[in-house]
Amino acid sequence: MGLELAEQLGWDLPDVIFYPTGGGTGLIGMWKAFAELEAIGFIGPKRPRMVAVQASGCAPMVRAFENGTEHAARWEDAHTIASGIRVPQRSGFLILRRCARAKGLPSRCPTTRSPRPSTRSRARRGLLLCPEGAATYAAYKDSLADGRVTKNDRVMLFNCATG
Repeated sequence: MGLELAEQLGWDLPDVIFYPTGGGTGLIGMWKAFAELEAIGFIGPKRPRMVAVQASGCAPMVRAFENGTEHAARWEDAHTIASGIRVPQRSGFLILRRCARAKGLPSRCPTTRSPRPSTRSRARRGLLLCPEGAATYAAYKDSLADGRVTKNDRVMLFNCATG
């Protein structure tokens, strides 16, 4: 994903990446790809802020990040309609390190911002998001509202499946 993203953007990485995070291998893989692309001279040292998007019903990475710990404790009674990000047990130290190094932040899609309304609103505009992708959209909207991202930031939202 990191190689494809960099190539499609003309080797100019976005400022922020919102990624629906269950196991987190997508974020880790992108970070590794960016390091390799820098090593061979395709990109410079700039890295996007990496946002690990999780649902409020299962957010072990967000909780660990907020608590300043390097390992995510098991999330009891995990629930969300976005099953791809419902991963209650994961160490998470690589994800948390990458988010911290890139000045990113895990982001919880709050219960009040369930993926379901985002899925419906985007579908009316011709974009059929999976629940996980809709969670990234909800997290993006929340980040715009609270100033963590601006309309001037180049932002990439990942939608890993279809509605």
